[in-house]
Amino acid sequence: MKEKTTQKYLARNLRKRGASYSEILKKVNVSKSTLSLWLRDIELTNKQKEDLVGRRKSRHEGAKANRLRRIDLTKKIIASAKEESLKLKGNSLFLLGVMLYWAEGTKRGEEMVVFSNSDPNMILLMMKWFREICKVKEEKFRIQVHIHSLHKKSEIIKYWSNITKIKSGQFHKLIIKKTSLKHRKNKLYQGTCCIRIYDKNLFRRIMGWKVGILESFKIKDVYNIPR
Repeated sequence: MKEKTTQKYLARNLRKRGASYSEILKKVNVSKSTLSLWLRDIELTNKQKEDLVGRRKSRHEGAKANRLRRIDLTKKIIASAKEESLKLKGNSLFLLGVMLYWAEGTKRGEEMVVFSNSDPNMILLMMKWFREICKVKEEKFRIQVHIHSLHKKSEIIKYWSNITKIKSGQFHKLIIKKTSLKHRKNKLYQGTCCIRIYDKNLFRRIMGWKVGILESFKIKDVYNIPR
């Protein structure tokens, strides 16, 4: 109760000084409806209202500028990667990796590069591609494995750690799918290995390589065709 009273006091002081609801909610851990109830009797001065509008406008303009910078950077990376693909397309490892990522990798968003497969040979190939072609540093790799409840966790982590040559400390928490089976039908199945690399610029570069390969065969990227 004392903590709630302290938070209410803080919220009211901040509002009296002209803080917006969103600014107050960053410092006071209550719902917006509770905050509205606490502050409903506090009237802002005309100057405080003008300042609030100014801050909102500044945030909007800042967000817009950041978005434009991100778009510009993406265009530059993709343009550079397209040129790079012309020089590298004779490299079989480069071509195989781009094609496999195009087929099996994540193409949405730009937060990370993600490739998943249950075939250990394919994972071996993609790890070689990431290391030799993409030049990914060892500490940037993260691995997440999807398994059935019949698998032994420790054995699975050891298995994929040996395949990827990534330390178990860089593995995310296992995703375990429950099954009604009482024994494993496919003894060779060791779960699905998901390689994650948190690198926006690498994601953009891979997309640029894909577009460059398409254009080298006189194929226009459907996603860039105006509709």
